[in-house]
Amino acid sequence: MFDKVLVANRGEIAKRIITTAKALGYRTVAVYSEPDSQSPHVSLADEAVCLGAGAASDSYLNIDNILKAARMTEANAIHPGYGFLSENSAFAEACQLEGIIFIGPNTSAIELMGSKRAAKEAMITAGVPCIPGYEGKDQSDSVLIDAANDIGFPLMVKASAGGGGRGMRIVEAASDLAGAIKSARSEALNAFGSDELILEKALRACRHIEIQIFADNHNNVVHLGERDCSMQRRHQKVIEEAPSPVMTPELRDSMGKAAIAAARACNYQGAGTVEFLLDQHNEFYFLEMNTRLQVEHPVTELITGYDLVEWQLRVAAGEPLPRTQDQLTINGHAIEVRLYAEDPANNFMPQTGEIALWQPASHDDQTGEAYPGVRVDSGIQEGNTVNAFYDPMLAKFITWGENREQARRRLVRLVQDSHLLGLRDNRSFLSELLHSDTFIQGQTTTDFIETEFTANPSLSVQEVSDNEWMLAALLLSHGIENDNSRLQTSMIGERQLSLGCGDVKKICRIQQMDSQQFCLQLDDTVSIFHVISTDDNQLCYQLNNVRKTITFHKSKANGFSYSLWLACAKGNLHFHDLTFQTSQDEKAGSNKVLASMDGVVIDVLFSEGQTVKQGEVVAIIEAMKMEHPLKAGVDGKIRQILASPGDQVKGRQLLIEVEE
Repeated sequence: MFDKVLVANRGEIAKRIITTAKALGYRTVAVYSEPDSQSPHVSLADEAVCLGAGAASDSYLNIDNILKAARMTEANAIHPGYGFLSENSAFAEACQLEGIIFIGPNTSAIELMGSKRAAKEAMITAGVPCIPGYEGKDQSDSVLIDAANDIGFPLMVKASAGGGGRGMRIVEAASDLAGAIKSARSEALNAFGSDELILEKALRACRHIEIQIFADNHNNVVHLGERDCSMQRRHQKVIEEAPSPVMTPELRDSMGKAAIAAARACNYQGAGTVEFLLDQHNEFYFLEMNTRLQVEHPVTELITGYDLVEWQLRVAAGEPLPRTQDQLTINGHAIEVRLYAEDPANNFMPQTGEIALWQPASHDDQTGEAYPGVRVDSGIQEGNTVNAFYDPMLAKFITWGENREQARRRLVRLVQDSHLLGLRDNRSFLSELLHSDTFIQGQTTTDFIETEFTANPSLSVQEVSDNEWMLAALLLSHGIENDNSRLQTSMIGERQLSLGCGDVKKICRIQQMDSQQFCLQLDDTVSIFHVISTDDNQLCYQLNNVRKTITFHKSKANGFSYSLWLACAKGNLHFHDLTFQTSQDEKAGSNKVLASMDGVVIDVLFSEGQTVKQGEVVAIIEAMKMEHPLKAGVDGKIRQILASPGDQVKGRQLLIEVEE
């Protein structure tokens, strides 16, 4: 029995767990790092304890500090959420030694399934279909290379302890194998503390199907149907839905039985997910088992009607499963997308910065009522800073419908009408995916984004319309008066504004015709904007007899007079007036290798005096749990290196200078 739950996590999943635990009558404890002191999960819990500095190793991965927090608050159960220590058998064992209930499976199951190599061996023994490959203990390069030649190309190199696409490489030809093994080992060691690898035959045009299983301490195991996670980018899930558009009752039964067999093979208890690849012939193969709650668990909750965190807490308290297999049914369809702080127009580069505005479109602004079938799980609020210490996922948008198309339409509106300003996000990319014919028809496979979007980068390039330029000029050139909720009208006349968005600069002429009418000219386009009202973050205007409302955030900022974020159809646009002064590093050109964002240098691949070619990777930084290669912009000789492995660096910081 337990009565106080410490949630050893952060963000939306910490909020999610705390909310259910409180609803069941448990006292709750949040833990947080110093940068997360103002995060919503901290104030939501009954008590909160600071773990340490921002780096995960000093906070959310620090077992000693988490257990100390549990002792301080007399918490007698710990829920790990997902990520961080959720699949760490040493953490589960440490909880057990402290007499604290670990809300998850036993240590032996975590340890077994935490190794893709050992898990695959166990699944083969249990008769679960597996992908052909190599999962041996001998990790020497020569053995891996020989095994790869036997398997054939293309193949996958995978970190045995990996997840989330890290430590994973696809190898098309034998000539690329040695480099893939080296880089996968390096990334796996940095991300998971283990450089053990497995090899698997690369299966193309497959679906990624996962089965949600649950087991209790009374020998009961059930599955709650499947989730289709085929929409992926760099082996990370982007869209998840339940049920799968291609699932049949017979296939669901077969995959469900295989997932239950996998759970029984490791004496499982609690929530788990068995992941499979489904080929074009409806043959499925074991991929891995996640011994925790999944990011995408809300879609299962919406189609089954059950709170999976509640089930976790009940099982951890020794109760039997609330339902038997024949009592579980599927109702309707649910889809989830992940909101990331990343720039799709810049190779999905993770973004850092302060959240100036956060308005998820989950409720009607006029009535305050929640929209039907809409759910937003987030762990952010205005004023929070997104930093480079953690994963860039900020929130999840989830919708339910009586059928798949209704769920999709609701999700499109939710994605497009939700606003996060202050940094770039991936909403435009998500909207494009949800509008793609292949997704609408339910025909996406794991290589869809790579083939359809990577091959056509214009799909994710953010184009700025003339109207958006003119709206930005209007807002940048005028102050806002909150008292009368309209643009200031102290000066009626004409002015000219030079403004920029990214690398593009424009000049806009603005003539204020009366207190609410503005004539704007951009190049050869002339438009009359009738301003109806403004407040802190919204402008209501009429253009060509159509009334519209646009969300914005305007602020003073270093380097230029005003910074303006505009929430537009294809995502956030960042404008500024051109009193902005370019830094010397920016002016210096491509002979300077700059940090792409805040992070840690994990490798410098050249020495001073060595020659490099344009496009060669010269250094690698780690940020937001991913590796980011930095390339030379010109041919030349390394003149100076200003950073070493292990150094903390800031975005735009000079790391290497090349002498042309």
